[in-house]
Amino acid sequence: MIHEVKNGYVKSETHNGVTTIEFFHPQSNSLPGKLLEELAHTIHGAGNEEDTKVIILRSGGDKAFCAGASFEELMAISTHEEGLQFFSGFAHVINAMRTCPKFIIARIQGKCVGGGVGIAAAADYTIAVEGAEVKLSELAIGIGPFVVGPVVERRIGTSAFSHLAIDAAMWRSADWAKRKGLYAELHTSHHEMDESLSRLSHSLAHSNPQAMLEMKRMFWKDTAHWEKLLLERAAISGKLILSPFSRKAIEDFKAKSKKK
Repeated sequence: MIHEVKNGYVKSETHNGVTTIEFFHPQSNSLPGKLLEELAHTIHGAGNEEDTKVIILRSGGDKAFCAGASFEELMAISTHEEGLQFFSGFAHVINAMRTCPKFIIARIQGKCVGGGVGIAAAADYTIAVEGAEVKLSELAIGIGPFVVGPVVERRIGTSAFSHLAIDAAMWRSADWAKRKGLYAELHTSHHEMDESLSRLSHSLAHSNPQAMLEMKRMFWKDTAHWEKLLLERAAISGKLILSPFSRKAIEDFKAKSKKK
């Protein structure tokens, strides 16, 4: 099943108990609002399908896994309400992954920025390839990783999260991400990564669904308040994106883009 959005898509297919959800956008798999909405809806739907035993979440192409927020849409935000609505899209995706009753395995084939790091952290198990560097670039445009913060901090700890959040210009290597616990596995090639992904998903598809559900509830204990918290965080980003600093950062980005 394919759900097309402007210049991108979210598609899903199920084989032998494994549902693969793939999102794609030509701008380095960035996430405009409609794509975020469709991704959250598709994850929620797959989680409630009886035929689905485990979910693989991946992005299209062989370059960036996810470049985070759509810069075009960030440029277009003109009111607090529009800002809240846009950043709430990331909140809905993370909460859909958190509350999904099935395990979600993320396949990370390339770099993760901002919201992409949040998606990698929100998966129950994340498999990556060398070169899948990570960066939280939000501070560079006058906001911060407020929405993805809880899930990234939960995955890698406060110290590592703060390092990512403060140095918004620095890429951290895939090995760093593996050592901090963001990635469960790190492979030298896409072939090795996909072999491991196939092995694990096949094993989980034949495991006890009730046992996996109870395990997921255990892993995500004490996060029910995120339904409210992440929306509160989205409001912070929605307000800050209208600040003079953010407006200037976006204008500078526009100017650089025109020169290229």
